[in-house]
Amino acid sequence: MTDTFTHKCPNCGGPLLFDPKDQKFHCEYCLSIYTEDEVTTYEKAQREAHLEADSAQTSEPELTFSAESQVDDMTPEETAAFKEASGTDTMSEDNLEGAMELFDCPSCGAQIVTEATTAATYCYYCHNPVVLSGRLSGHFLPEKVLPFAIEKEEAVEKFLAWTKKKWFIPKDFFNKEQIDKMTGVYFPYWVVDAEIDGQMHGMGTTIRVWRIGDLEYTETKQFDVERQGKISFKELIKNALSKNVQQKMVEAVQPFLLDKAVSFKSQYLAGFQAEKRDIEYEAIQKAIQGELKDYSESLLRDTASGYTTLTKLRTDISLDSEENHYMLLPIWVVTYRSHEQSKKVYYYAMNGQTGKVSGILPVSYKRLGLFTFGIFAAILAIFLIGGWFI
Repeated sequence: MTDTFTHKCPNCGGPLLFDPKDQKFHCEYCLSIYTEDEVTTYEKAQREAHLEADSAQTSEPELTFSAESQVDDMTPEETAAFKEASGTDTMSEDNLEGAMELFDCPSCGAQIVTEATTAATYCYYCHNPVVLSGRLSGHFLPEKVLPFAIEKEEAVEKFLAWTKKKWFIPKDFFNKEQIDKMTGVYFPYWVVDAEIDGQMHGMGTTIRVWRIGDLEYTETKQFDVERQGKISFKELIKNALSKNVQQKMVEAVQPFLLDKAVSFKSQYLAGFQAEKRDIEYEAIQKAIQGELKDYSESLLRDTASGYTTLTKLRTDISLDSEENHYMLLPIWVVTYRSHEQSKKVYYYAMNGQTGKVSGILPVSYKRLGLFTFGIFAAILAIFLIGGWFI
């Protein structure tokens, strides 16, 4: 069974939340503020103080899971959480088993519904932040985490400022309850660094045409073209979560300021949701290597400019070195379900470091129709008035 825990305030024992504004940890109960070093030192002392108790509980209890009993015993809140997490409107043994897991909240003891990849979330009852430690340890321990730098209030302001640049958005889109659903999520990514050794050979042709009197002259020159060099790729970011169906949208909010990433510590997840990876690097390695080689070949070709034609190209691209790093990156996420007949779902992502937004905004065809009708009516009125005076 995966351990669950909440980072506690050293002063009062309340839950700590990471504040992107000052990059410190805040207690909403006693209003204490701590640095990451202070929280780490306190928790280390707590673990040492309870070393004997921890040793006595080395074997973790098995997670007993019965789909039939869980369906019957789930509360309305757990049922709603399961439907939201699994994307289904039905509750049955078939879709329950394997689609979600239940854990106990360390603060109030209530059961928490999560998907298999969830690594940090909230308790639906006491609303305390909960980290599922077993999902971010061992083989799944991230090397680094890029902390959020934009808090929710600022994220909402930036998102609304972005939407106000657009026309004909449905009024309900700006509903406070809708915007309040904005969620900060740490998504898992593979970050790749590579060194490429590339060579290119080809034949370049230049053609010059000029006229003297009635005569036209054409000069054709051919050149042996050769290029070679080393190409370095830094921080190529690749998705590590299979259910991230909006990956193209998330790619659009890059770049991330990876120089601000820090060694992973679960404290930074406090107050946010987090996902663990379910795509191993080996599964995407060939595709990444192919992308690196294709891009390297394109760069080499771009250096051979100034020729009318470039033919008989031969390239030799070899991968000298390749390093991959597993990181959690911050993204604010908003979803909106259209009230139009289509009931289409729109997804939006915001870079949790820079505030860059990506997504396609909905269009209210009713407002668009009224606007079009208003323009038509105004033009018609101008013609009628002009005809009256004529």
